[in-house]
Amino acid sequence: MVTIKMIAQRCGLSTAAVSRALNHLPGVSPENAERVRQTAKEMGYYPNAAARTLKTNRTNLIGVLYRNRLAHEFFSVVLEGIHEEAERSGYELTFLNSEPGMSYHDHARQRQCAGVIVVQGLFDYDSVMTLVQSSIPTVSIEYEYPEGTTIINDNVGAMEDIVHYVHRMGHERIAFIHGEICQVTNERLAGFFRGCRDCGITVPDEYIRPARFRTPYTSADATRELLALPHPPSCILYPDDVSYLGGMAEIEKQGLSIPEDISCFGFDGVSMSRALRPRLTTYYQNAEEMGARAAREVIGAIEDPRCSVPRTVLVSGRIQQGDTVRDLRSEAEKGDDNDDLP
Repeated sequence: MVTIKMIAQRCGLSTAAVSRALNHLPGVSPENAERVRQTAKEMGYYPNAAARTLKTNRTNLIGVLYRNRLAHEFFSVVLEGIHEEAERSGYELTFLNSEPGMSYHDHARQRQCAGVIVVQGLFDYDSVMTLVQSSIPTVSIEYEYPEGTTIINDNVGAMEDIVHYVHRMGHERIAFIHGEICQVTNERLAGFFRGCRDCGITVPDEYIRPARFRTPYTSADATRELLALPHPPSCILYPDDVSYLGGMAEIEKQGLSIPEDISCFGFDGVSMSRALRPRLTTYYQNAEEMGARAAREVIGAIEDPRCSVPRTVLVSGRIQQGDTVRDLRSEAEKGDDNDDLP
């Protein structure tokens, strides 16, 4: 069996330095740390989990709370970001759930989790708060809990960017179909209205329509209502790329064309949006970075709790160009824009 002492001899370093490098602790230069980890991999070294637990008084397990959403590409990519960052730092993932008579906190303690990541907020609030307020470092993604660290997409800034982009393309009648009322939706609504205010756009109440995230038929219903208005919008913003499919089907059902008759804008930037024709103009959420950042935050709190403080970390995305937003500007306006290009 390969030991730390054998790796130290191969690298010409002390066993203490090798141990710190393998456990991703400070005190070793990045070059030596990388050399140690590469040597350990080549020699087939596997850490003894039981011995590590006895020595550090903690395991290398990070619990993950989720509720059957990983079939959606966004959450799958988030999980992959968590997994890659955790693995890079020598941690493993285990999935938590609630059982009769056992809370999330109890399950995390039973599994001896060093920390927990809540992938999204569709859980019993009080049960998660017990976890957040416990001694187990806990980080949530896309849902803010008081006293906890949250990794969240910059939803306000994203919607402002979307409205500014659509307005630059000449649109004044912009409608927004939003998802269920929750923290994310409230932030996106605020960003939408801020963007409209900045652009001098007045939004009729009937241009704001409720639907459900990733539920195309509800967006189809909302799209039908918008198109039936005496003065329908020239552009519709959808809560996510999957919901856009319902809107697209309804638009085509009415014999209209995208973007010639009606422009559309999605949200998420999943790979499906690149395969659609016309290609969907959407907002790409950096899901992998959100997952990786959550892992870094919880690992930091595990390994150096004195330097950890609860906070909200915003992760920015970007507009992903497509072909579903028609350019309504005059040729003169387009020429003025081109004059500004380098």
